[in-house]
Amino acid sequence: MVLPAATTRPRRPLAIPALVLFGIAWLVLMLLVAFSADLISPFPYTALDLRNRLAAPIGFGGPWLHPLGTDELGRDVLSRLIVSIRLSLLIAFGATLIGAFVGTSLGFLAAHFRGWVEHLVLALVDFSASLPFLILALSVLAFFGNSLTLFIVLLGFHAWERYARIARGLAISAGAQGYAAAVRQLGASPWRIYGRHVLPNIASTLIVSMTLAFPEIILLESGLSFLGLGVQPPATSLGNMVGYGREYLTRAPWILLAPAFIIVLTTFSVSLIGDWLRDRLDPTLR
Repeated sequence: MVLPAATTRPRRPLAIPALVLFGIAWLVLMLLVAFSADLISPFPYTALDLRNRLAAPIGFGGPWLHPLGTDELGRDVLSRLIVSIRLSLLIAFGATLIGAFVGTSLGFLAAHFRGWVEHLVLALVDFSASLPFLILALSVLAFFGNSLTLFIVLLGFHAWERYARIARGLAISAGAQGYAAAVRQLGASPWRIYGRHVLPNIASTLIVSMTLAFPEIILLESGLSFLGLGVQPPATSLGNMVGYGREYLTRAPWILLAPAFIIVLTTFSVSLIGDWLRDRLDPTLR
């Protein structure tokens, strides 16, 4: 008697919702714009055209020379928008990576040493969570002045306690499992245990947390730049453009609406991708 060959069940293809596909496509577009900003900008973002001050966009009576219109100094809104996308994404990516690195490192320290080190880290976590970050940022920027490096580092400390809590809890859980204990008994150093064995197993959770924190960083940068404590002229960012455009909201709304539209779509896209990744990577939500 010949038994039929065992058939393997085909794996279901990865179904990506249409909104998530839109979010991915939008983020790819923003990254392409950021990397090629110097090549695709029609004008230098600081170039003045005083003859076309507050010129309307195409379709509203504006010249073809400036498709999205000009601002109060005759600067091309499209060129400034392209450069602003690059700087805002640089700030958001840099701050997100700093926050993830600081929080994950402190979480691993608390999980490894325990005792008073763990209590100290948890006290810092509770203190940071209880302190309004916007007030802290305003105080630091007003006291120490502003520079792009300080601004990125300061935003990097936003929500670091979130990563610290996640890394500590998952590292303690991994330490109680067999693979981490086996590697430790073989004489591996803590750097190897946490860097080569623990971190890859919790990376998916940290990545989801980063996608959720990324839009918060963009909104914080926009808010601080709107208040005049973010990116300083002649540099420009999306929040900086919104801050300067508010004074011309009734006369030239395109100055404000163009960067505001980019901010909304970018934060919306990252939030969509973060929610989808959380549903895909968290086994309790499947």
